Amino acid sequence: MTKAATEAPQAPKQGGILGWIERSGNKLPDPVFLFFWLIAVLVLISIAASLAGLSAAHPTEIDESTGSALIITAESLLSADNIKRLWVDMPTTFTHFHPLGYVLVVMLGAGVAERSGLFGTAMRAGVRGAPIFLLTPIVTLVGMLGNLAADAAYVVLIPLAGIIFHAAGRHPIAGIAAAFAGVSGGFSANLVPGQLDALLFGITEAAVETVFGDFTANIAGNWFFIAAMTFVFLPVIWYVTDRIIEPRLGTWNPALAGNAVSPEQQGEVADGDRPLTEGERKGLRWAGLAVLFVVALWLYFTFGPGTPLIDEEASDEARLNPFYQSLVGGFFILFLLAGWAYGKAAGTIGDHRDLVKMMAGAMEDLAYYLVLAFAAAHFVAMFAWSNLGLILAVNGADFLGSSGLPAWALLAAIICVSALLNIFVGSASAKWALLSPVLVPMLMLLGITPEMATAAYRVGDGATNIITPLMVYFPLILIFCQRWQKDFGLGSLAATMLPYSIGLLIAGLVMTIGWVVLDLPLGPGASVFMEVPSTVTAAPAE
Repeated sequence: MTKAATEAPQAPKQGGILGWIERSGNKLPDPVFLFFWLIAVLVLISIAASLAGLSAAHPTEIDESTGSALIITAESLLSADNIKRLWVDMPTTFTHFHPLGYVLVVMLGAGVAERSGLFGTAMRAGVRGAPIFLLTPIVTLVGMLGNLAADAAYVVLIPLAGIIFHAAGRHPIAGIAAAFAGVSGGFSANLVPGQLDALLFGITEAAVETVFGDFTANIAGNWFFIAAMTFVFLPVIWYVTDRIIEPRLGTWNPALAGNAVSPEQQGEVADGDRPLTEGERKGLRWAGLAVLFVVALWLYFTFGPGTPLIDEEASDEARLNPFYQSLVGGFFILFLLAGWAYGKAAGTIGDHRDLVKMMAGAMEDLAYYLVLAFAAAHFVAMFAWSNLGLILAVNGADFLGSSGLPAWALLAAIICVSALLNIFVGSASAKWALLSPVLVPMLMLLGITPEMATAAYRVGDGATNIITPLMVYFPLILIFCQRWQKDFGLGSLAATMLPYSIGLLIAGLVMTIGWVVLDLPLGPGASVFMEVPSTVTAAPAE
């Protein structure tokens, strides 16, 4: 794809709230520098907090000399110990950043599945030949499942949806809108955990350790929740597309069609509508067999002789911890073998050298993430060194516990804050790295699990992806729309996607509140509530 194909044409300045959001958001620095600026602010706050003697009782540690809770005081980040720690431990701070290992491992396999063509072909196969009545829900479902493929879902499925809707006699922009809502609005919704789970739970793990010490994240901790999101969001997107957006768009007029997409991109989009070749169909069959093999292998490891993925000596609730911890490696193997099987059958992988090149290419795509992770790792670590996260969590938990707010109200507020912040900071991992050091320990002190905190954040994060011009793919979606309607501008796209955003946010809020009230499991071994440490004075949320 050429640079010209990914740049949105210059649109007139927008007025009103949308124009203000766009102008304000454009003034924010890149997320990498945002973290560096926040580190500078954090240093100043730590100095002030240290001079003021800010403190809190540690929720889990006892002072042996007094027999009462250990008092933790704010530490200046310019103290001699913290300055030494910053420079001496810099390599360790970076390499021990929990999301880093999770993402690198999963992406080694996912990169092969994407570059071999498996993800793109699977999405094309999922939407081709769909009945007109079921076209919207099928495109939406494939979009939500396709977010496992990250970039491929945006580049392949969304323009393809416009072509398919047009071929069915429907407005092509309605197809683009439905696919965009599924891929990006339903960014966390899926039937299986994937790269995003590894990324977010790695950050959650780091946030928990600022207060509670060693904690191992369960990558499947939101599995049931995100699967339910898939079925809750599907009818919302279906209704908005067929009952609100398509009637508003009216009948498509070919005379208004534009040519904003480059010839190369037009070729890619047109190629997406061609029938599957025999090699691609064979590749999908082989990939399916590879997936079944990996699933069977993990079941054997879990329930077979020796049960290597079950801790027989642990308590009942902890027996499956090795299984949960193995899922990062499991998804690596699943994506790797499925991508290799597809590539060998479809002819996109010749020998092992091609496989290695694809894995290396996946690491190249993560270059920016590595830079972001370096900045985020130091922000999270320095936040912990200052003790501000613990102090804010304890004092915040005391305040919220005395406020009498129920758990569902607290989590609903987190969803709304996440949705609002998402308009200004597009990166899901960047926002969670900012919020989690305070929110996760604070909610734990109120008896709410890290898995539930992460789930609430994911609901808010996805809902406003589709209305912010700061989202990295927003200009590209605008260009896809202008292929069909040359005067379709930034405001047109935002107005088209706003009903989806409102619908998804309301549906996510209702679902989260219901989940908390009914105290349903969030995933294998993950629940909404947890036992509060006995040294904590804040009352657990009901």
